[in-house]
Amino acid sequence: MSATATPLAAYAGYKHFITSSPSAGVVHVEINRADKLNAFHEGMWRELGAVFNQLSRDSDVRAIVLSGAGDRAFTAGLDVKAAAEEGSILGGKANLDTARKAARFRRSIEDFQACISAIEKCEKPVICAMHGICLGLAIDIACCADVRLAARDARFAVKEVDIGMAADIGTLSRLPKIVGSASWVKDVCLTARDFNAAEALAQGFVSKVLDDKKAVLAEAFKLAAFISEKSPVAVQGTKELLNHARDHTVEDSLRYTGIWNSAALQTKDLQDALLSNLQRRKPTFEKL
Repeated sequence: MSATATPLAAYAGYKHFITSSPSAGVVHVEINRADKLNAFHEGMWRELGAVFNQLSRDSDVRAIVLSGAGDRAFTAGLDVKAAAEEGSILGGKANLDTARKAARFRRSIEDFQACISAIEKCEKPVICAMHGICLGLAIDIACCADVRLAARDARFAVKEVDIGMAADIGTLSRLPKIVGSASWVKDVCLTARDFNAAEALAQGFVSKVLDDKKAVLAEAFKLAAFISEKSPVAVQGTKELLNHARDHTVEDSLRYTGIWNSAALQTKDLQDALLSNLQRRKPTFEKL
């Protein structure tokens, strides 16, 4: 957390995430388990979902930066040892029949998916600032973000096949829609091989590579602050419509956009933005 950041009292109850405000309208969410390379256990992913659900409804928040504490990792992914002890990998009670064990698995996976998807469903734009080790669940999380930035030392891998499973929290659904090469997606997902920040940039997984963690955070905060000055009606509507367009036909998306904007265009923000442009002044917009 930046030494100049203001801790947010409303988020002080979360154990595994440090939530602060480096500037007006911008929130920094930091994964806070650096001694374990920010690896996730069940309590952490449940908190992550709760944090982003709360941020989504918080009218003081206009843009979010997500990063990992410490110098070594954004996140090493799932803490496999903790998951095995919790039973979320091995299925819990061994005396259950196959159907009942499968039902428990399905519910657990759906809960896990929903908590990570809270980043994508958050109404506010989310900028993922990655450095160091970025494995497994790191890719699931990053795929849910709106903008991905990386430090030059970032090392990525879709690691699940190396622990005997197919990735099930979102990478296999989202990554093919983020990058343009199905061949590359299958390459990294089937092999679980590492790829570096330069390769991630070349394939379009990240939009910019910076020298180190300090630089990537500075760029993320700068971008978040710039976005936070825009109309929240326009910004949040744009995120919603882009996500809808990704998963629907052009015709469906155009219809949804028309319905959305039939309400959104009635905002005072539109008039304020137009007038400020004519008057050559910087507009300010009310909370949403």
